[in-house]
Amino acid sequence: MKLENRKILLTGAAGFIGSHLADALVEDNKVIGYDNLSSGKKELVEHLSDEDDFELVIGDVLDEEKLSEQMERCDMVFHLAANPDVKVGADDTYVHLEQNVISTHKVLDTMRKKDVDEIIFTSTSTVYGETETIPTPEYLGPLKPISLYGSSKLSSEALISAFCHTFDMRSVSFRFANVVGPRSTHGVTYDFVQKLKEDPNELEILGAPPGTTKSYFYISDCIDGMLHGTKNAEDRVEYFNLGSEDYINVKEIADIVCEEMGLEDVDYNWTEGEEGSKGGWKGDVKTMLLSLEKMKKLGWTPEYDSKESIAKTVRALIE
Repeated sequence: MKLENRKILLTGAAGFIGSHLADALVEDNKVIGYDNLSSGKKELVEHLSDEDDFELVIGDVLDEEKLSEQMERCDMVFHLAANPDVKVGADDTYVHLEQNVISTHKVLDTMRKKDVDEIIFTSTSTVYGETETIPTPEYLGPLKPISLYGSSKLSSEALISAFCHTFDMRSVSFRFANVVGPRSTHGVTYDFVQKLKEDPNELEILGAPPGTTKSYFYISDCIDGMLHGTKNAEDRVEYFNLGSEDYINVKEIADIVCEEMGLEDVDYNWTEGEEGSKGGWKGDVKTMLLSLEKMKKLGWTPEYDSKESIAKTVRALIE
Protein backbone atom coordinates (compact mmCIF):
# COMPACT_ATOMS: atom_id res chain seq x y z
CA MET A 1 0.00 0.00 0.00
CA LYS A 2 1.11 3.53 -0.69
CA LEU A 3 2.05 5.58 2.40
CA GLU A 4 2.85 8.98 0.94
CA ASN A 5 0.49 11.90 0.35
CA ARG A 6 -2.40 10.04 1.92
CA LYS A 7 -5.26 11.44 4.01
CA ILE A 8 -5.27 9.13 7.01
CA LEU A 9 -7.79 8.66 9.80
CA LEU A 10 -5.85 7.36 12.81
CA THR A 11 -8.13 6.07 15.57
CA GLY A 12 -6.57 5.80 19.01
CA ALA A 13 -4.10 8.52 18.04
CA ALA A 14 -3.55 9.76 21.60
CA GLY A 15 -2.55 6.35 22.92
CA PHE A 16 0.92 4.93 23.49
CA ILE A 17 1.35 3.30 20.09
CA GLY A 18 -0.99 5.70 18.30
CA SER A 19 0.97 8.81 19.29
CA HIS A 20 4.25 7.32 18.04
CA LEU A 21 2.54 6.23 14.83
CA ALA A 22 1.17 9.75 14.36
CA ASP A 23 4.74 11.08 14.58
CA ALA A 24 5.80 8.79 11.73
CA LEU A 25 2.74 9.15 9.48
CA VAL A 26 2.61 12.94 9.58
CA GLU A 27 6.02 13.17 7.91
CA ASP A 28 4.55 12.24 4.53
CA ASN A 29 0.76 12.37 4.98
CA LYS A 30 -2.14 14.38 6.34
CA VAL A 31 -3.33 12.74 9.56
CA ILE A 32 -6.58 13.17 11.46
CA GLY A 33 -6.06 11.74 14.94
CA TYR A 34 -9.33 10.48 16.40
CA ASP A 35 -9.51 9.54 20.09
CA ASN A 36 -12.06 9.60 22.92
CA LEU A 37 -9.23 9.90 25.51
CA SER A 38 -10.58 6.97 27.56
CA SER A 39 -7.10 5.45 27.73
CA GLY A 40 -5.20 7.90 25.53
CA LYS A 41 -3.80 11.21 26.72
CA LYS A 42 -4.02 14.50 24.87
CA GLU A 43 -0.53 15.48 26.02
CA LEU A 44 0.98 12.57 24.07
CA VAL A 45 0.24 14.39 20.80
CA GLU A 46 0.45 18.00 21.98
CA HIS A 47 3.86 18.30 20.33
CA LEU A 48 2.08 17.84 16.98
CA SER A 49 -0.29 20.77 17.54
CA ASP A 50 1.84 23.07 15.36
CA GLU A 51 1.96 20.57 12.50
CA ASP A 52 -0.18 21.69 9.55
CA ASP A 53 -0.69 18.05 8.55
CA PHE A 54 -1.99 16.83 11.92
CA GLU A 55 -5.31 17.46 13.61
CA LEU A 56 -6.63 15.86 16.80
CA VAL A 57 -10.38 15.28 16.91
CA ILE A 58 -11.89 14.20 20.24
CA GLY A 59 -14.51 11.60 19.43
CA ASP A 60 -15.59 7.99 19.91
CA VAL A 61 -15.65 5.48 17.06
CA LEU A 62 -19.06 4.38 18.38
CA ASP A 63 -20.37 7.86 17.51
CA GLU A 64 -21.48 7.13 13.93
CA GLU A 65 -22.24 10.74 12.99
CA LYS A 66 -18.92 12.14 14.15
CA LEU A 67 -16.96 9.20 12.76
CA SER A 68 -18.68 9.65 9.41
CA GLU A 69 -17.75 13.35 9.31
CA GLN A 70 -14.08 12.54 9.75
CA MET A 71 -14.12 9.55 7.39
CA GLU A 72 -15.29 11.83 4.57
CA ARG A 73 -11.97 13.63 4.79
CA CYS A 74 -9.81 10.50 4.49
CA ASP A 75 -8.76 7.82 2.01
CA MET A 76 -7.11 5.37 4.43
CA VAL A 77 -7.63 4.19 8.03
CA PHE A 78 -5.21 3.09 10.74
CA HIS A 79 -7.52 1.58 13.37
CA LEU A 80 -5.84 1.43 16.79
CA ALA A 81 -8.72 2.46 19.05
CA ALA A 82 -9.53 -0.33 21.52
CA ASN A 83 -9.75 -1.18 25.19
CA PRO A 84 -6.25 -2.58 25.86
CA ASP A 85 -6.86 -3.96 29.35
CA VAL A 86 -6.70 -7.76 29.04
CA LYS A 87 -7.56 -8.33 32.71
CA VAL A 88 -10.88 -6.45 32.65
CA GLY A 89 -12.56 -9.11 30.50
CA ALA A 90 -12.71 -11.54 33.42
CA ASP A 91 -14.96 -9.10 35.31
CA ASP A 92 -16.83 -7.33 32.50
CA THR A 93 -17.66 -9.60 29.58
CA TYR A 94 -19.17 -6.80 27.46
CA VAL A 95 -16.41 -4.19 27.44
CA HIS A 96 -14.19 -5.83 24.80
CA LEU A 97 -17.17 -6.72 22.64
CA GLU A 98 -18.32 -3.10 22.60
CA GLN A 99 -15.02 -1.24 22.51
CA ASN A 100 -13.08 -3.62 20.27
CA VAL A 101 -15.49 -5.63 18.09
CA ILE A 102 -18.50 -3.34 17.68
CA SER A 103 -16.21 -0.33 17.32
CA THR A 104 -14.30 -2.11 14.53
CA HIS A 105 -17.59 -2.87 12.78
CA LYS A 106 -18.51 0.83 13.03
CA VAL A 107 -15.21 1.78 11.41
CA LEU A 108 -15.57 -0.77 8.62
CA ASP A 109 -19.19 0.08 7.85
CA THR A 110 -18.40 3.79 7.79
CA MET A 111 -15.52 3.06 5.42
CA ARG A 112 -17.93 1.16 3.18
CA LYS A 113 -20.38 4.06 3.11
CA LYS A 114 -17.67 6.63 2.40
CA ASP A 115 -15.76 4.54 -0.18
CA VAL A 116 -12.58 4.26 1.88
CA ASP A 117 -11.03 0.93 0.98
CA GLU A 118 -7.77 0.46 2.94
CA ILE A 119 -7.46 -0.32 6.65
CA ILE A 120 -4.48 -1.10 8.87
CA PHE A 121 -5.42 -2.85 12.10
CA THR A 122 -3.47 -3.45 15.30
CA SER A 123 -4.17 -6.94 16.57
CA THR A 124 -2.32 -8.98 19.19
CA SER A 125 -0.36 -12.14 19.88
CA THR A 126 -3.16 -13.17 22.28
CA VAL A 127 -5.26 -14.31 19.29
CA TYR A 128 -3.09 -17.47 19.30
CA GLY A 129 -3.88 -18.38 22.92
CA GLU A 130 -1.74 -21.07 24.54
CA THR A 131 0.08 -22.86 21.74
CA GLU A 132 2.83 -25.47 21.64
CA THR A 133 4.11 -24.04 18.35
CA ILE A 134 6.91 -21.70 19.47
CA PRO A 135 7.86 -19.44 17.69
CA THR A 136 4.28 -19.04 16.49
CA PRO A 137 3.71 -18.35 12.76
CA GLU A 138 0.82 -16.40 11.22
CA TYR A 139 -0.57 -19.48 9.47
CA LEU A 140 -1.18 -21.43 12.69
CA GLY A 141 -4.75 -22.61 13.15
CA PRO A 142 -7.26 -23.03 14.49
CA LEU A 143 -6.70 -20.04 16.78
CA LYS A 144 -7.92 -20.49 20.35
CA PRO A 145 -7.62 -17.28 22.39
CA ILE A 146 -7.94 -17.72 26.16
CA SER A 147 -8.94 -14.11 27.00
CA LEU A 148 -11.95 -12.06 25.95
CA TYR A 149 -9.49 -9.43 24.78
CA GLY A 150 -7.80 -11.95 22.47
CA SER A 151 -11.17 -13.15 21.20
CA SER A 152 -12.25 -9.56 20.50
CA LYS A 153 -9.17 -8.94 18.38
CA LEU A 154 -9.64 -12.22 16.51
CA SER A 155 -13.30 -11.35 15.93
CA SER A 156 -12.22 -7.98 14.58
CA GLU A 157 -9.75 -9.67 12.23
CA ALA A 158 -12.60 -11.84 10.93
CA LEU A 159 -14.84 -8.82 10.37
CA ILE A 160 -12.07 -7.05 8.49
CA SER A 161 -11.50 -10.08 6.26
CA ALA A 162 -15.22 -10.37 5.49
CA PHE A 163 -15.57 -6.67 4.67
CA CYS A 164 -12.49 -6.78 2.44
CA HIS A 165 -13.80 -9.67 0.39
CA THR A 166 -17.40 -8.45 0.28
CA PHE A 167 -16.77 -4.78 -0.43
CA ASP A 168 -13.47 -4.84 -2.34
CA MET A 169 -11.29 -3.45 0.46
CA ARG A 170 -7.68 -4.17 1.46
CA SER A 171 -6.29 -4.69 4.95
CA VAL A 172 -3.16 -5.40 6.95
CA SER A 173 -3.46 -6.73 10.51
CA PHE A 174 -0.41 -6.66 12.78
CA ARG A 175 -0.25 -9.18 15.61
CA PHE A 176 1.94 -7.57 18.26
CA ALA A 177 4.10 -9.02 20.97
CA ASN A 178 4.29 -6.79 24.08
CA VAL A 179 5.19 -3.28 22.95
CA VAL A 180 7.22 -1.16 25.38
CA GLY A 181 8.83 2.26 25.33
CA PRO A 182 8.37 5.93 26.23
CA ARG A 183 4.77 7.19 26.61
CA SER A 184 3.59 3.73 27.72
CA THR A 185 0.76 3.92 30.24
CA HIS A 186 0.32 0.29 31.26
CA GLY A 187 2.06 -3.09 31.18
CA VAL A 188 4.43 -4.95 33.46
CA THR A 189 7.43 -2.64 32.95
CA TYR A 190 5.37 0.48 33.56
CA ASP A 191 3.73 -1.08 36.63
CA PHE A 192 7.07 -2.14 38.14
CA VAL A 193 8.58 1.32 37.71
CA GLN A 194 5.58 2.99 39.33
CA LYS A 195 5.53 0.54 42.25
CA LEU A 196 9.25 0.92 42.91
CA LYS A 197 8.99 4.70 42.81
CA GLU A 198 6.48 4.42 45.66
CA ASP A 199 8.36 1.74 47.60
CA PRO A 200 11.96 1.00 46.51
CA ASN A 201 12.31 -1.82 49.02
CA GLU A 202 9.50 -4.18 47.95
CA LEU A 203 7.91 -5.13 44.63
CA GLU A 204 4.57 -6.93 44.38
CA ILE A 205 4.48 -9.24 41.36
CA LEU A 206 1.34 -10.94 40.08
CA GLY A 207 1.66 -14.72 39.64
CA ALA A 208 4.30 -17.19 40.79
CA PRO A 209 8.06 -17.14 40.16
CA PRO A 210 9.54 -16.88 37.60
CA GLY A 211 6.32 -15.63 35.98
CA THR A 212 5.23 -15.76 32.37
CA THR A 213 7.76 -15.86 29.54
CA LYS A 214 7.07 -13.50 26.65
CA SER A 215 8.56 -11.41 23.89
CA TYR A 216 8.90 -7.64 24.38
CA PHE A 217 9.78 -5.18 21.65
CA TYR A 218 10.56 -1.51 21.51
CA ILE A 219 8.14 1.08 20.18
CA SER A 220 10.50 2.28 17.44
CA ASP A 221 10.72 -1.30 16.13
CA CYS A 222 6.93 -1.53 16.28
CA ILE A 223 6.37 1.61 14.22
CA ASP A 224 9.10 0.72 11.74
CA GLY A 225 7.61 -2.76 11.32
CA MET A 226 4.10 -1.38 10.76
CA LEU A 227 5.27 1.02 8.07
CA HIS A 228 7.40 -1.63 6.36
CA GLY A 229 4.66 -4.25 6.43
CA THR A 230 2.03 -1.82 5.15
CA LYS A 231 4.18 -0.68 2.24
CA ASN A 232 5.06 -4.26 1.24
CA ALA A 233 1.71 -6.01 1.76
CA GLU A 234 0.55 -7.88 -1.32
CA ASP A 235 -2.57 -9.89 -0.41
CA ARG A 236 -6.04 -8.39 -0.12
CA VAL A 237 -6.13 -9.50 3.53
CA GLU A 238 -2.66 -9.63 5.08
CA TYR A 239 -1.43 -10.68 8.54
CA PHE A 240 1.99 -9.97 10.03
CA ASN A 241 3.54 -10.85 13.38
CA LEU A 242 5.65 -8.11 14.97
CA GLY A 243 7.90 -8.64 17.97
CA SER A 244 11.45 -9.35 19.05
CA GLU A 245 13.30 -12.58 18.35
CA ASP A 246 13.64 -13.68 21.97
CA TYR A 247 11.63 -13.84 25.19
CA ILE A 248 12.20 -13.26 28.88
CA ASN A 249 10.30 -14.01 32.07
CA VAL A 250 8.78 -11.63 34.62
CA LYS A 251 11.56 -12.21 37.17
CA GLU A 252 14.14 -11.12 34.58
CA ILE A 253 12.08 -8.00 33.88
CA ALA A 254 11.99 -7.19 37.60
CA ASP A 255 15.77 -7.63 37.78
CA ILE A 256 16.31 -5.29 34.81
CA VAL A 257 13.99 -2.64 36.27
CA CYS A 258 15.76 -2.75 39.63
CA GLU A 259 19.19 -2.54 37.99
CA GLU A 260 18.22 0.42 35.80
CA MET A 261 16.71 2.21 38.82
CA GLY A 262 19.85 1.57 40.87
CA LEU A 263 18.02 -0.53 43.46
CA GLU A 264 19.52 -3.47 45.37
CA ASP A 265 18.07 -6.15 47.65
CA VAL A 266 14.48 -5.47 46.60
CA ASP A 267 12.08 -7.99 48.14
CA TYR A 268 9.95 -9.63 45.42
CA ASN A 269 6.49 -10.31 46.82
CA TRP A 270 4.80 -12.81 44.48
CA THR A 271 1.02 -13.00 44.82
CA GLU A 272 1.18 -16.79 44.18
CA GLY A 273 3.86 -18.35 46.35
CA GLU A 274 4.44 -21.66 44.58
CA GLU A 275 7.21 -22.16 42.05
CA GLY A 276 6.04 -22.35 38.46
CA SER A 277 5.19 -20.02 35.61
CA LYS A 278 1.61 -19.09 36.40
CA GLY A 279 0.05 -16.08 34.78
CA GLY A 280 -1.00 -13.10 36.82
CA TRP A 281 -4.71 -13.32 35.91
CA LYS A 282 -7.22 -15.43 34.01
CA GLY A 283 -6.49 -15.21 30.31
CA ASP A 284 -2.81 -14.39 30.80
CA VAL A 285 -0.85 -16.40 28.21
CA LYS A 286 2.10 -18.11 29.92
CA THR A 287 4.51 -18.39 26.97
CA MET A 288 4.63 -16.23 23.85
CA LEU A 289 7.20 -15.86 21.10
CA LEU A 290 6.13 -14.94 17.58
CA SER A 291 7.74 -16.15 14.39
CA LEU A 292 9.05 -13.18 12.40
CA GLU A 293 10.00 -15.15 9.28
CA LYS A 294 7.25 -13.59 7.16
CA MET A 295 8.39 -10.04 7.94
CA LYS A 296 12.05 -10.97 7.65
CA LYS A 297 11.43 -12.20 4.11
CA LEU A 298 10.22 -8.67 3.35
CA GLY A 299 13.50 -7.26 4.66
CA TRP A 300 12.48 -6.20 8.20
CA THR A 301 14.05 -7.27 11.49
CA PRO A 302 13.78 -5.63 14.93
CA GLU A 303 16.75 -3.62 16.17
CA TYR A 304 16.37 -4.49 19.86
CA ASP A 305 15.89 -7.74 21.78
CA SER A 306 13.58 -8.10 24.78
CA LYS A 307 16.14 -7.20 27.44
CA GLU A 308 17.32 -4.12 25.55
CA SER A 309 13.72 -3.06 24.99
CA ILE A 310 12.89 -3.33 28.71
CA ALA A 311 16.06 -1.49 29.77
CA LYS A 312 15.47 1.38 27.31
CA THR A 313 11.86 1.64 28.48
CA VAL A 314 12.84 1.87 32.13
CA ARG A 315 15.34 4.62 31.37
CA ALA A 316 12.67 6.55 29.45
CA LEU A 317 10.09 6.14 32.22
CA ILE A 318 12.36 7.26 35.06
CA GLU A 319 13.43 10.36 33.12
